Amino acid sequence: MRYIPHTQDDISEMLKTIGVSSVDELFKSIPEEFHLKENLKLPKGLAEQELRQEIRELADSNISLAEGCNFIGAGAYHHYIPSVIKHLVKRGEFLTAYTPYQAEVSQGTLQAIFEFQTMISELTGMDVSNASNYDLSTACAEALLMAKRINRKNKVLMARSVHPHYRDVVKTYLKHQNYEIIEIPVLRSGQLDHEFLVDHLDDSVSAVLVQSPNFFGVIEDLKPVGDLVREKPALFVVAAAEALSYAVLATPAEVGADIAIGEGMSFGVGLNYGGPYLGLFATKEKYIRNMPGRLVGETVDKDGKRGYVLTFATREQHIRREKATSNICTNQGLCALMSAIYLSLMGREGLSKLALMNMNNIKLLEGQITEKNPNAVLFKSPKFNETVVELSVPAREAVIKLLKDRVLAGIDLSTYYPEFERHLLICTTELNTPMDIEIFVERLRRFL
Repeated sequence: MRYIPHTQDDISEMLKTIGVSSVDELFKSIPEEFHLKENLKLPKGLAEQELRQEIRELADSNISLAEGCNFIGAGAYHHYIPSVIKHLVKRGEFLTAYTPYQAEVSQGTLQAIFEFQTMISELTGMDVSNASNYDLSTACAEALLMAKRINRKNKVLMARSVHPHYRDVVKTYLKHQNYEIIEIPVLRSGQLDHEFLVDHLDDSVSAVLVQSPNFFGVIEDLKPVGDLVREKPALFVVAAAEALSYAVLATPAEVGADIAIGEGMSFGVGLNYGGPYLGLFATKEKYIRNMPGRLVGETVDKDGKRGYVLTFATREQHIRREKATSNICTNQGLCALMSAIYLSLMGREGLSKLALMNMNNIKLLEGQITEKNPNAVLFKSPKFNETVVELSVPAREAVIKLLKDRVLAGIDLSTYYPEFERHLLICTTELNTPMDIEIFVERLRRFL
């Protein structure tokens, strides 16, 4: 859109129309101490050639994943993205597609969403899936709000092993919703404290939220949790920051989940300098009218031909704002499309093989670290593709030193868990070769 500045006469006329004497008066609600009193100290303008050179120099100060050895996970996983995905999503009918309000002219977009929903339902074992959320953090919050709509309870039990960012977003969402949030402690095994859950799960609890594999990479024993929650009015919410794990672990449906959520960026979306992500959301059919987001259904037209329609869309754009269950944005449809293409390319067998590669790599890494120091691996429970390693120095120190070798060593756990000052959260995916792992362990050896 072309930028057309307002003239002084235009500004004066607009101010007069709304009954304001000056532009500054529009901002009088902002405390005076936050007003900008002088011009910003910006550098002088550069010629295009000079600007390109400066940006190039700034970019070269980064370590790209193509040249570095990456062992960072914690909700952002480095997987191979088939080139066909970027090729297909750049087609005009997908890249510029808006929310399909008019089904008769949006059949392609609607079908793509329908296929995505179908695959997520199959992956989780749940009855229905929506057309995605922003990311897993907001899906966590949306799931808890959905539970409250269903059972009218105001207490949440949430495992402390849920990703810290997700827990922060949940607390922000629920801050003014009259919710009480109780965090379930983590045992020495890396799993949640089942006895604590038993003691605190009563009829006042709205939902129990557990992540598996959890933030430490540990696979939770979800079936006993599901059996316990089923005896109460509460809903059982199962989350997976690495949705690839659903390909080999028991599905949320098999462990008794009422709502299954996940982070789908591993399915063809990619890291992309920090976003966008893709929140997966599936549930039982009986809860469909309380599910946030959009849902596409399949039907037939008057001639008996297959067609697709926007069956549920409880967004603020479709109904009265206060009645909306979410404001899921349109561009998530593009991320869902990437995910649908990826899942269709991989298939059941391919997805399972890929998941096992991730599991085998973390076992390989743990085995080599244990050879150097038998007590370095903190949690002995089964894991998916992440593990926690105890170092002889603060983890932050090791991360900084290894960065000089262009090794992205992992996450300093003390950032989120003060009690883990010398602990490093390490991740492996199919992009970490056995040679990468061997070299990394050798460089990590001096810190074990």
